[in-house]
Amino acid sequence: MALFSVRFRDPRNTEYDFISLIIVRCPGCEKAARVVPAPEDSDPAGRILFRPRRLVCRGCGLSRVWSGSRVELSAGTAQPATDPYFGLPLWIQVETRHGWLWAYNLEHLDLIRRFVQAPLRERAPWYDTGQRMTLVARLPVWIKRARNRDEILRAVSRISARADSRRGTPRRSGA
Repeated sequence: MALFSVRFRDPRNTEYDFISLIIVRCPGCEKAARVVPAPEDSDPAGRILFRPRRLVCRGCGLSRVWSGSRVELSAGTAQPATDPYFGLPLWIQVETRHGWLWAYNLEHLDLIRRFVQAPLRERAPWYDTGQRMTLVARLPVWIKRARNRDEILRAVSRISARADSRRGTPRRSGA
């Protein structure tokens, strides 16, 4: 009996679906901190990417607000990834021999894990995704290759174990 799903169907997520919670390395204490939309901001236009953000660290109490107009999404895997707002290193990342494997949060990492471990991968139809390519379609080729599956899954396990051992994963509200 397989421990994982045999089939992965692209849920049509984009990078923007995961930026409401970004886990970063706190510049004050080096523990996990969160970058979240500022609670006092309500944007009826739905501009998710440019909403003011707040950096919050429960370890040292650091709090900063970003309300700029420049956002830099991480491009590629050749170097460590940073968050698009404060430019801080992501908490969920590890270097492999092919490049850096990174995720904004645990849900993002889980999507990558489910994609990599599935031997049968179904793409979203191009006509059904609108103008944007899905996150899975934008993954680097080295992550998509079946021959790298075991190595990528080990890297995902290392990231998860490190997050658990350092208690770096911020608790979800209501937990």
